[in-house]
Amino acid sequence: MTKGDSKKFIPLSLTGLIIILDQATKAFIVANWPREGTLIKDVFDNGVLLIYHVRNKAIAFSLGEDIPEQFRFALFVIIPVLVLAFLVWYYFTTSGFSQLQRWVIAGIIGGGMGNIIDRIFREDGVVDFVSVKFYGILGMERWPTFNVADSSVVVCCCILLVTMIIPGRSGSKVMST
Repeated sequence: MTKGDSKKFIPLSLTGLIIILDQATKAFIVANWPREGTLIKDVFDNGVLLIYHVRNKAIAFSLGEDIPEQFRFALFVIIPVLVLAFLVWYYFTTSGFSQLQRWVIAGIIGGGMGNIIDRIFREDGVVDFVSVKFYGILGMERWPTFNVADSSVVVCCCILLVTMIIPGRSGSKVMST
């Protein structure tokens, strides 16, 4: 293993950290708060940020909740596992990522794995518990309820996109194999 290869492993500590934080927060919510319909906590006492225990058997924004149960495992577990496996493979075989891009890809992998763990081991679906007021933007009064894994995927995807569009001081490189 070369020094460059070892640099690829360090960002994966973020993957592990996100999985641990995601599963720990979900376990706390499951153990301590009732589901559906019971407000857990109004964080700022003004309705902007609510902690609210719900389950999602579909994917982002509850897309696919009407899909028959026999197809859900393939669509929501097998395909995402294959996509994450490809992402891990690409992460290790590509030298064109900047160090920042490696960190955000590690965050995407951690978030993806956090929700896949729920889909496999929680028969009631992925635990979501953060609800944010969205003030009617895009016709939504509240953003769909989410969790640490969801946040990690979204934030890291946005950062990755920015580093790909605006290369600069972050040391972004054009991705190539």
